Amino acid sequence: MQPLVFGRPLSHMTPMKLVDTDILLVPGLGNSGPGHWQRRWLEKFPHATWVEQDEWDEPDRDSWIAALHRAILMATRPVVLIGHSLGNHAIVQTAAMLADTKIKGALLVSPPDLEHPDVPPGTAVFRPMSRDPLPFASLMIVSDTDPYCSVSTAGDLANCWGSELHVARDAGHINVASGHGLWPDGLMMLGRLLKRV
Repeated sequence: MQPLVFGRPLSHMTPMKLVDTDILLVPGLGNSGPGHWQRRWLEKFPHATWVEQDEWDEPDRDSWIAALHRAILMATRPVVLIGHSLGNHAIVQTAAMLADTKIKGALLVSPPDLEHPDVPPGTAVFRPMSRDPLPFASLMIVSDTDPYCSVSTAGDLANCWGSELHVARDAGHINVASGHGLWPDGLMMLGRLLKRV
């Protein structure tokens, strides 16, 4: 993947090592199943935790946010969040509740446009989309062929959230269906984020 880069760059800070963080993986609607890059990364990373939800297919917004909030509070190290699809909206809306956060950064992959006509009905519980800036560094990766979000909408969200935006060419929704298993380019982007938090 040779990404196009838009939006504000991440501010330069002292680099953080993966082994010094608690990684919280935040899947989207329907959960990330076998072979998904989030599952592969869970097996690969030390100190990685899957943020489980009681209901993956018909989400309750408050329950999703509460589950993520609990996982953040239980973390014993600085937190890096890795979201996919609807999980990104859970991250953004949870961040608005945190007065003081141990979250150091977030990798936001393929956030859907919740007003898009093709998004699944279950995503509606997270409307309206938050436009508040995130209180931590973030890097957003989207595709120019994502069926649920245009590049222009992704750019608008990245600008609102204060995220650095990378656009991958012809990568679909960046999931198993689009051929993304371990997703080494995503690991490279995570490394880029960690160097800046």
